[in-house]
Amino acid sequence: MKPSDPSSDPTVAAEPTDTEATHHRFSTEPTGEQPRAVVPIESYALGDVIGRGGMGEVVLAHDREIGRDVAIKRLRTEDPTAEALDRFMREARIQARLDHPAIVPVYELGHDSAGRPYFTMKRLAGVTLAEVLAARSLPRQRLLRAFADVCLAVEFAHARDIVHRDLKPANIMLGDYGEVYVLDWGLARTLDGELERPGEGRPREFGTQAGAMLGTPGYMAPEQIEDAAAVGRPADVYALGAILFEILAGEPLHPRGDAIASTLAATDGSPARRRPNSAVPPELDALCSAALATDPTVRPTADELAERVQRYLDGDRDLERRRTLAVEQLAHARTTLVEGQRAEAMRAAGRALALDPELAAAAELVTALMLEPPATPPPELQEVLRASDASTVGRHARESAHAFFAIALLAPAVIWNGVLSWRLIGAIVAATLVLTIAALRIARSPDRSFREMFAYVLGVSVLLVALGRLCGPFLFVPAIASFIALSVTSFPVFVGRAWLVIGCAVAGWVVPLVLEQLGIFASTWSLHDGAFVITSNAIRLEGGSTIALAVILSIATIVIAGLHGGRRATAYQSARRQLVTQAWHLRQLLPAKP
Repeated sequence: MKPSDPSSDPTVAAEPTDTEATHHRFSTEPTGEQPRAVVPIESYALGDVIGRGGMGEVVLAHDREIGRDVAIKRLRTEDPTAEALDRFMREARIQARLDHPAIVPVYELGHDSAGRPYFTMKRLAGVTLAEVLAARSLPRQRLLRAFADVCLAVEFAHARDIVHRDLKPANIMLGDYGEVYVLDWGLARTLDGELERPGEGRPREFGTQAGAMLGTPGYMAPEQIEDAAAVGRPADVYALGAILFEILAGEPLHPRGDAIASTLAATDGSPARRRPNSAVPPELDALCSAALATDPTVRPTADELAERVQRYLDGDRDLERRRTLAVEQLAHARTTLVEGQRAEAMRAAGRALALDPELAAAAELVTALMLEPPATPPPELQEVLRASDASTVGRHARESAHAFFAIALLAPAVIWNGVLSWRLIGAIVAATLVLTIAALRIARSPDRSFREMFAYVLGVSVLLVALGRLCGPFLFVPAIASFIALSVTSFPVFVGRAWLVIGCAVAGWVVPLVLEQLGIFASTWSLHDGAFVITSNAIRLEGGSTIALAVILSIATIVIAGLHGGRRATAYQSARRQLVTQAWHLRQLLPAKP
């Protein structure tokens, strides 16, 4: 065992006197005194006395038969009282009863040559939790793991109806090789009464009267201060809560000089409120407050303390693992981006960001990949873009089909006005029906070649020529040509080629004028005495029916163009809102800028 703080002696139990409420500490500094030769212990070579209390002492020894170093605890006095003997034997039996890796094992219980009892234990090497907390020499996570081990050891004792009653950092040792030990079971109480009846069969707590105080102020539960002889398992849980508070807050729960009054005053058990800048995890803060509850019945068990602390530690280790994986995925993303595998780079960067949302480099890479389109889209993206273009073509083609069919539906109104050329009227109706069918076919199968789409545009130009012969090129044709040009330029195949569609529309309007001027077509307009006169080669233009026809055609043109424009505006707004919404959601995923 290494010399350490007096409270670090793992082999010495507390030995309160009848007149003292709190137990004494042993000094574990080697005294240099040799064990009394008059009381040799057979089979052991005795060494220095490393701890001494009111009635007992701890001696280093070497077991000659087995060849190992041990620690021996024995009574100091030459003529111990019956009560002192009972107390000593009770401590040995309680500690021997607890066969747990975190509780110092008792090897042997015997008597020396003078008939006084002793027991041998494992010799330990390490430092106490009190020393570690004072020096702040270990990270919080290491201390929490040790704390969880302590909780399990205490739960082991509780399952065997033993209450420690003096849990504190000085009675917890952290071994040199990761071991954790709960020390000093001298104040332990057995709830089943099995060890509370010494040789004479008198049920007593070794001189402790009802209402007497046993334990260490600052770690004793309120009910332990009031009546130590009656406390149960929740008193140990309170002490564990005080230890957890000290680990999290970096300072004791109760002030050293006024610990009893602070305990009875129900001091706030939240380390987060005591030290707001200590980054105390909320789940551990709540757990600490629960363990320090004034009402013993609402405190968790030692096992629940261990489980919840371990659950936190598992999550924290998982977080570290996720951060490591995030860095690996980010490196993979950068490598694949350099190799031109943009899709894989995006996926890897997305995985990195999902694993660690605080990884700024991953957020920057995801943002760059999303906002900066590649010079040459990868095959996967090209397929997605093609499907999107096909959807756009299909939607616009259906709208065009409706518009062409609406023009065909106006034939009865034209015929009602009086027909001069059934051939021309039939050509107009046929052209609109053919274009309607063509638009529906495009909507059903949008993947059309440029040649097919150009033929469709030429058909539209032919329709414009025919409509110009109906009432001249100046009345309705410009509006219809504008509407058709607006619709057809929306097809992806004509993006960047709008001049081609505009040229065809202009040609459908201009060509009839040129042919009229060349005398190939009969003239449909003239200027006479300051009047602009329209002449139709297909229908009669006279009487009220002509005015009605003009009104019907004008309203129809406005309605068709308005409906088409409304659909386009709705589609545009929907697409814009979708993009804005997606961008907003993306910003929520990315780490906020400081």
